[in-house]
Amino acid sequence: MEDELILLDSWVSPFGMRMRIALAEKDLSYEFREENLQEKSPFLLQMNPVHKKIPVLVHNGKPICESLIIVQYIDEFWKDKSPLLPSDPYKRSQARFWADYTDKMVYSCMRGIYSGKGEEQEKAKKEFIEVLKVLERELGDKPYFGGDNFGFVDVSFIPFYSWFYAMEKLSNFSIEAECPELVAWTKRCMQRESVAKTLPDQHKVCDFVLQMRKRFVAD
Repeated sequence: MEDELILLDSWVSPFGMRMRIALAEKDLSYEFREENLQEKSPFLLQMNPVHKKIPVLVHNGKPICESLIIVQYIDEFWKDKSPLLPSDPYKRSQARFWADYTDKMVYSCMRGIYSGKGEEQEKAKKEFIEVLKVLERELGDKPYFGGDNFGFVDVSFIPFYSWFYAMEKLSNFSIEAECPELVAWTKRCMQRESVAKTLPDQHKVCDFVLQMRKRFVAD
């Protein structure tokens, strides 16, 4: 019997983009359901009654929540094609560490940029640049975070690239000037069909972020 996959998501969510990239890497078909986060659907509330948020992957009626957990589930359940996590236990632990780092640090800094003003925003920008430099050092001269193969950390981090332009516009800096090797990595990732077809246009994301900022910051 063919697996039924439903993804509850929002087009602009970098966390949901992780799922879409992972599913594309595994060449899996699924139903995408766009959620209005201001008016959450009864199905979302039923599938994720604890956190009541996206993304949620519903596999044959069973919900899996939290983006990194979902990516690991996808990789483990459909393990015969395009593995995302390495087989070596130590390398797996390192991949999970860096994916967790992007999960906790990158979005936190970006949120500080789009919701802050003045010194607060400047502080968030400096923290964001430092986080990116940490990731750039971890990448080193490897094509991808996992080495020669596109993997778990790449899937976890690359969705945030769609928000980079908005961050640059909001706080007047160049990510490429600060982290050229990291930007080169983003361009390599964007050459993959799974990434290119998933990530939305940066200008469209920027317009969304500017609208969202109005809810946080009084001009």
